Amino acid sequence: MDRTAAIISDQVNVNGTVTQLSLLADGRLWWPEGGQRNLIIEKEVIGFATDGLNIRLKTVVESGDGCCGCGSRRKVVRDDVVFRPSSEESHRLWCRKLKEFIDSLGRPKRLFVFVNPFGGRKFGANIFRDHVKPLLEDAQVHLTVQETKHQLHAKQVVQSLDFSKYDGIVCVSGDGILVEVVNGLLQREDWDTAIKIPLGVVPAGTGNGMAKSLLDSVGDPCTITNAVLAIIRGHKRSLDVATITQGETRFFSVLMLAWGLVADIDIESEKYRWMGSARIDFYALSRIFHLRHYEGCLYFVPAPGFEAYGETISYPGSSASKRIISDQMDEEPVKLKRVIYQGPEIDLENLSWRVLNGPFISVWLHNVPWGAENTKAAPDAEFSDGYLDLIIMKNCPKLPLLSLMSDLNNGGHVKSPHVMYLKVKVLVLEPGPRLGDQEKEGIIDADGEVLARGKGSYQCEQKTLMAYDKLQITVDQGLATLFAPI
Repeated sequence: MDRTAAIISDQVNVNGTVTQLSLLADGRLWWPEGGQRNLIIEKEVIGFATDGLNIRLKTVVESGDGCCGCGSRRKVVRDDVVFRPSSEESHRLWCRKLKEFIDSLGRPKRLFVFVNPFGGRKFGANIFRDHVKPLLEDAQVHLTVQETKHQLHAKQVVQSLDFSKYDGIVCVSGDGILVEVVNGLLQREDWDTAIKIPLGVVPAGTGNGMAKSLLDSVGDPCTITNAVLAIIRGHKRSLDVATITQGETRFFSVLMLAWGLVADIDIESEKYRWMGSARIDFYALSRIFHLRHYEGCLYFVPAPGFEAYGETISYPGSSASKRIISDQMDEEPVKLKRVIYQGPEIDLENLSWRVLNGPFISVWLHNVPWGAENTKAAPDAEFSDGYLDLIIMKNCPKLPLLSLMSDLNNGGHVKSPHVMYLKVKVLVLEPGPRLGDQEKEGIIDADGEVLARGKGSYQCEQKTLMAYDKLQITVDQGLATLFAPI
């Protein structure tokens, strides 16, 4: 088939000018305008509407300004095109052919949307109303909207959702609602079907690491419009899911796990929330100048090419620690006896294990490159390579550490001689107390939530999902599916 052949061509009126408009087999709308003009339906047309004989193409195009010369994409703006076919019969034919072509792209038509009104600066509801909803309605997507009322609300909803009614789930939030949704999907009895539903993320929170990772992977700015367009266009990519196990308790992670400096800064800085976003930088300085080292061990199975790290050891075994009941992280234990997802099937005892002994300043495990919009924690991380990126600091003088932390916005920290950066298939974390103070332990942070608090740590009286003890992290390659820019 000639991809430049016209599916339909007609003399139409565009903005008062009569011209020849053609829909080509390769999905371009072409007409002479200052030489010629093309609209690529797959990329630039999100939908169309009719008003009498007029047809309005709902389009988004790159603006003429922006910093194209510096490697960034131009800003995306609305620039609708209205044309009037030559007759009623031509009008009907145009509408039918446009609909057939757009439908052939496999775009979502029915979406379940979670809106978190509490995340970030609490603008989620406004963001949805003013920016997300208009674009999705222009794309003729039918929406079912649920505002989250409390922590774990999204998780509870997806555990009983009828997925036959939807083509995807969208989270207008930071990363927290996405994490809840994944955990809810994997705790259904039909988890193997449920986890296949595509998930979309619109940045409306504090961190927005997943949205940033998705959009930055194609050079797009992390904006609400770009995130919504990725959902409308319906492209998909696989995402690894990590299973964190301790005894009979499980938590499913899609973003990161931190222990040591990064976790302490993230969680303990909450006491300075009145400072706004400056609290992170302020508390980071405090923690660097009063640096903590933690005793402990890391047991891991390295990815090919990273076998030089650590010393050879046999499988250390998983933890038998019992779950601590939590009002924050979960409402019931993820029991192994239930017919739910139990993690990837891996013969752990016959893998090539290695060990690194502490003390450690920081241990950071990442599934995607960006932990937040300004934190490129793991620049080599991939969405579905079947490995997790492990960033370790064992010792570092304070001045180089300050410089190293300032490089987090571009990933330059991993080039430091004080940082070990490797990929692993499995990790067993055995956390210990602070060096020199056996009565004080640390915090383990998973996807922005406190997974475990050791004795003497910040708000250690609060219950958590897991104990401050040995836990195991495995990864299932490409288990989940995301709406993605390409």
